[in-house]
Amino acid sequence: MNDLERLVAIEEIKRLKYRYFRFLDTRDWDGFRTVWAADAVLDVRGETRILNSEDGIYRGADVITSFAMKAIGGGTTIDHALMPEIEILSPVRASAIWAEGYPNRSLHGHGYEHETYEKIDGKWFIKSSRLVRLRAIIDRNPAPPR
Repeated sequence: MNDLERLVAIEEIKRLKYRYFRFLDTRDWDGFRTVWAADAVLDVRGETRILNSEDGIYRGADVITSFAMKAIGGGTTIDHALMPEIEILSPVRASAIWAEGYPNRSLHGHGYEHETYEKIDGKWFIKSSRLVRLRAIIDRNPAPPR
């Protein structure tokens, strides 16, 4: 890839991540499903996972979307992704680390998402995502919004 192709790919991946958070925060579940590769894997294992009754590994765009719907429920989310370190590995493969903050009603924390991407039929998709939280405060019984 030349420099221009690499920069265009980086910008497309940034826009994919921005759509991911917009769809998540606005509860656009049909849109949210479209950012994931059909065989994507989401890894949210760890002591700060939201759904302790589950193992934290979700496979496939439909399963990942169902998890997000269940994990967020009716809560309000305002997620932020910052300072991406995006590496274009080939014309159809990439990886990134995103710094994150989530000052939400029931979860307030910071961490990083380690992701891989795949370009399929000219469009980038999230292939895998692993959330690593550095700090999280989880309120399992948040007060309803006023």
